[in-house]
Amino acid sequence: MATTTSPHHHSPGAMAAAGGLTVFAAVLLFIAGILDLFRGIMAIAEDDVFVHTPNYVFKFDLTSWGWIQLALGAIAMIVSLGLFSTATWARVVGVGIAGLLIIANFLSIPYYPVWSLTLIALYAFVIWALCVVKRDDAMD
Repeated sequence: MATTTSPHHHSPGAMAAAGGLTVFAAVLLFIAGILDLFRGIMAIAEDDVFVHTPNYVFKFDLTSWGWIQLALGAIAMIVSLGLFSTATWARVVGVGIAGLLIIANFLSIPYYPVWSLTLIALYAFVIWALCVVKRDDAMD
């Protein structure tokens, strides 16, 4: 029995949804990256908005933590620009950087709880939006 392959033809609605989710992820990653960038600047400046938790297991120096947040936020913003061009590398790196930022925000919950939980939710939406679209849907 011979098998034949036919090219995938997607409906215009499916193509629009795939492109829309990628743009959604790009915008959300850019905005959340800016927010992490600002939070990094606040931590580097040792602003008084951070809660000091004396007995937290994952205790870090606030200035060091600020540089980590600043760097990850800047990378997130750069990756989001790649997502606007629907580059495959940007989707893969976008999921990875969003995962790292979820971990970073989890570790900083005691210092800024509401903000950390908000950013965890934003990055979770980014991961969902980048993973729900099949690769060939985003590339067509």
